[in-house]
Amino acid sequence: MPKEKKPAKKRFELGENETIDACLARIKAEGYLPVRKVEEPIFRETVENGSKRIEPVGKKVSFDTKLLKTEH
Repeated sequence: MPKEKKPAKKRFELGENETIDACLARIKAEGYLPVRKVEEPIFRETVENGSKRIEPVGKKVSFDTKLLKTEH
């Protein structure tokens, strides 16, 4: 019986209370290799005295990965 075909590329997001090492271990366990780390800032917009103010409140970390080639 053939295995399900995995996508060649996949993006993994770092969990809220997950370490980078734990995320990399999860990536490896699923058979992928990280090729790029992406950090995106998260902003919050507040209004003070009639003016809008944008302030950073965190960041979202994700990894772009590619499927490891396996030999049969």
